[in-house]
Amino acid sequence: MEAKFEELIEGFITNRIGISEEFLGLPLAAALQKNIHLLKNDSKMIVAGIGNSAVIDKDDKIRSDKTCWLDTNSKNSAELEFLDIIAEFIRHLNRTCYTGINACEFHYALYEPGTFYSRHKDQLRNDSNRKYSMVSYLNENWLESDMGQLVIHEQETTRHILPSNQKTVFFQSDVLEHEVAVSSRARLSVTGWLKRI
Repeated sequence: MEAKFEELIEGFITNRIGISEEFLGLPLAAALQKNIHLLKNDSKMIVAGIGNSAVIDKDDKIRSDKTCWLDTNSKNSAELEFLDIIAEFIRHLNRTCYTGINACEFHYALYEPGTFYSRHKDQLRNDSNRKYSMVSYLNENWLESDMGQLVIHEQETTRHILPSNQKTVFFQSDVLEHEVAVSSRARLSVTGWLKRI
């Protein structure tokens, strides 16, 4: 995994956005994708809100995705494998870049056709603990025509990133404004933040 960790870090240092096209192995991506479908079928994917528990606001004009938080005490083997990879990445990041990250939080995200998330930053107004954002995509055979890109705004330019299967994107939570464009098919990911608390 170290080469993939370095791929994310080098991209972040060079372009403010780290991207690893095959960060997740195919079996892990498939297992996480299956988990989202099971959670959806069990009505455990909940309409997402804005903010944290102190100021949560469900505003479907800003975002319309559904989420379910990963539990660090989970017995699900795919979730445990994913969280182990994240813990390993945090150790690597702290060792090589002295970031002081000591916590994380991740959730499944499901954007059904026609849903979106308007332009925003990931760091909360009443909580500055989120330092880096990470999104790992679980979408097989995603095409440009499926839309649903991660759109990152940098000054007067925009960058459009396809949510292709196994791809992970890494960027600073309080710096880059971004949005999720409307997609024409279900768009799945595991999304979260590396934190300093």
